[in-house]
Amino acid sequence: MRRVTSAIAIVVLAVVAAACGSASDTPGTGASGDGFPATVGSLTLDHKPQRIVSLGPTLTEMLFAIDAGAQVVAVDEYSTYPESAPRTTLSGYTPNAEAIASYTPDLVVVTDDSEGIIGQLTALHIPVYQGKAAQDIEDTYRQLTELGTLTGHRTEATALVERMRADMDKLLKSVPQRSTPLTYFYELDSTLYTVTSKSFIGTLFTNAGLVNIADAGNDANPYPQLSAETILAADPDLIFLADTVCCGQNAGTVAARPGWSTLKAVRNNGIIALDDDIASRWGPRVVDLQRSIVDAVAAVPAS
Repeated sequence: MRRVTSAIAIVVLAVVAAACGSASDTPGTGASGDGFPATVGSLTLDHKPQRIVSLGPTLTEMLFAIDAGAQVVAVDEYSTYPESAPRTTLSGYTPNAEAIASYTPDLVVVTDDSEGIIGQLTALHIPVYQGKAAQDIEDTYRQLTELGTLTGHRTEATALVERMRADMDKLLKSVPQRSTPLTYFYELDSTLYTVTSKSFIGTLFTNAGLVNIADAGNDANPYPQLSAETILAADPDLIFLADTVCCGQNAGTVAARPGWSTLKAVRNNGIIALDDDIASRWGPRVVDLQRSIVDAVAAVPAS
């Protein structure tokens, strides 16, 4: 664990204390019937945070989606959406407590406890919220609600969750019924890493009635690497590419792989190119990913 100098600690504590003191004098903050103190789990904020640092791309999207973007002063290097997010060189994978503290945050949101960063920041009396990688869509709704509570945007978060639920319900009700379900392969990268139905992404495909060719033999590993031979033998109806930006994959590159031109997905135009970021995050844009899946299913003629 990195050692943070006492001088840095004293400065951070002084700034945070000053921020908390001034917040009580600002309209819309403090314990005056506006939702503060606000508690989520073991974390309690006495005042509405005004200097939020986000170390997770999905959490960054969530904050801006619930109209808390104006309170965000810094985000990590991979928080590419929205474009207005204040990107920095901060890392969520190898976080540095001193670098984070230099932004004098009154709330830090993280996905992982890499390098024991939660303990380091807590020792500096900097509040930390952890939104772990979602296991299903209910985790997405819960995290949005919790962030709404902690940032003073409960109403906005509740409204967003309600819209997302309605959109997801409408999408799934539109999935055509089939006597034989379609099969699919989901490509994380060009080395053929994928997901099973036990992953968050996998649940979206299951919701749309699809069968994952990666499930067989991978009960204990939600992110297995398949061989080309396994994929060719399974001959999936659809192939979803989540590596279009990172790895330059598309229908043409897939068809050019040895033996892949004979796959049903290739012959029947069943290669679906996804946005890498949308396909790897569990925030508000998960509705867009679910829509891409449903649209792909609907495009396949009923057997």
